[in-house]
Amino acid sequence: MGSVLKWRRKKINKHKRRKLRKRMRYKSK
Repeated sequence: MGSVLKWRRKKINKHKRRKLRKRMRYKSK
């Protein structure tokens, strides 16, 4: 189960990074 949680965390981190990038683009506009 521990390995599954780690994999889930990595997936969530990737999604958060994408959202942060979109927010940065809007701020720089």
